[in-house]
Amino acid sequence: MNFASGRGCFTTMHLYLHIPFCRQACHYCDFHFSTNTDYKRAMVEAMIREMAIRREYLPSGALETVYFGGGTPSLLSEPELDMLLEAVHKYFTVQADAEVTLEANPDDLDRSRLVHLVKSGINRLSIGIQSFHDGHLAFLNRVHNAEEAERSVRQARDLGISNISVDLIYALPAPDHDLLRKDVVRVLALQVPHISAYCLTIEPQTVFGRWVQRGRMAPVEDEFAAAQFELLMAELTAAGFEQYEISNFARDGRYSRHNTSYWKRRPYLGVGPGAHSYNGTERRWNVSNNAGYLRSIGAGEVPATVEALSVADQVNEYLLTGLRTIWGCELAVLEDLSEGKFAGTSGGALAELTGRGWLRTGGGRLRLTQEGKLFADRVAAELFMA
Repeated sequence: MNFASGRGCFTTMHLYLHIPFCRQACHYCDFHFSTNTDYKRAMVEAMIREMAIRREYLPSGALETVYFGGGTPSLLSEPELDMLLEAVHKYFTVQADAEVTLEANPDDLDRSRLVHLVKSGINRLSIGIQSFHDGHLAFLNRVHNAEEAERSVRQARDLGISNISVDLIYALPAPDHDLLRKDVVRVLALQVPHISAYCLTIEPQTVFGRWVQRGRMAPVEDEFAAAQFELLMAELTAAGFEQYEISNFARDGRYSRHNTSYWKRRPYLGVGPGAHSYNGTERRWNVSNNAGYLRSIGAGEVPATVEALSVADQVNEYLLTGLRTIWGCELAVLEDLSEGKFAGTSGGALAELTGRGWLRTGGGRLRLTQEGKLFADRVAAELFMA
């Protein structure tokens, strides 16, 4: 299957490696991780075995991207990272110009560590700064401070890693938007080519979720979050950034090639506990339990749940991800995926959403308007196939 239009085959694939360890738990995070790093080496060895077992999962082709996510991949020791990268090259063909990304916390990126990353072939860093306000960093339970954040970016650039993405969180508790404006000023001064900006989301099983349940913390107000999002869009656009996806901004076309592969329905293999994979017809996700993962891999089995994608699943996932991007959704692809039913079942919703000014059509595509970006998930849901 062609993962964009239903015909032909792609020759580039994508690999995600989930490193399920963190130094400490951020109060907002609901990703799978453990703060017990005693068996980090055993996990690396298990992930290498999973690569050996599942190397045939992807259609034939070369890896265009390799992405170390987590958790906190920058907690890997130098030998552990080298082991994983050697296995990637052993079991897969990697394009000469592949994008190889490592997520990192600023406090892990001293000069020695950065020198090793460059030598190992990491050519893109995604640095979890989140805020340049030390009070907000403490509130989020981050380890680093604002000075360490700025230093990590400058040192990485000085040592030859120019492809750097910085994460920011907005809608953090504040009396006004002054702290966010200051964050924007400081991130722009670092001259990074990519910024990912995420709204603070309160998930039930996080520290913040429990604080909200106990009345210790107020939930994020929609109006405040929307105003901060609009401020970010305006400030970053004025500074020359292109909002190529709802939460992602890039200069000079320096998109995240790996994340773009998700939004464009490219096939990818996820390795490690909690990692997801997609091959065009099914999704599968590994167990989010480190001990269970290690036991199963030790027995030669990959502990995963597999979901065959229905016609509606494929249409709805394309809407949910594609509408978030500057490329939008191709009407021809929607017709193809829906077996010719999309126009007939969604015509009324399309007309209504266009009339509201949230959606526009043109060039055979559906795209969100600037106002529609505030309602991206709602727009997609109203177009979903049952």
